[in-house]
Amino acid sequence: MAKDNDPSDEEIQRELRAQQKFSMASAIGRAGSGLMKGASPVSRQEQASIELTQWIDQQTSDPSGALKSILRRQVRGNQLLIEGHLQHPHRALSEIIETIKASDYALREFVRQVDVRWGEMYQERPLFQRTGQPPDPADVYTYESVRQELNLLLEKLQGVR
Repeated sequence: MAKDNDPSDEEIQRELRAQQKFSMASAIGRAGSGLMKGASPVSRQEQASIELTQWIDQQTSDPSGALKSILRRQVRGNQLLIEGHLQHPHRALSEIIETIKASDYALREFVRQVDVRWGEMYQERPLFQRTGQPPDPADVYTYESVRQELNLLLEKLQGVR
């Protein structure tokens, strides 16, 4: 068969479009058909959030998972901060942890959220540490144990930068 008799792809496309009824959606689709070539459909901000949540899962020693869960929630809730650190997202996580540790109130609130999450996960009544009182011996998440875990994470983050 001679190549001259074969219609080109361009001619076929033109003929098909001529037979189709016009719609705005198909026109937009044709106009933007090459926009995503080589680009990820996941935004850089979302990629940074995913990277941080995976890092939290890998680096946090938290057998029950409640601390990891609340820390991941903090990451997802601080998208503006992450957007400001797209080149170095671990810096955003450092800032989140520093903010938690910055005041006794912020740390107590963070520990309360972790305790609540633990209670939800295990369908048990959480053990809340009261300010100025020693923690319950069965309490996994005390102010001091959470502070130590956050300090450990900060040390690990310094190695990532």
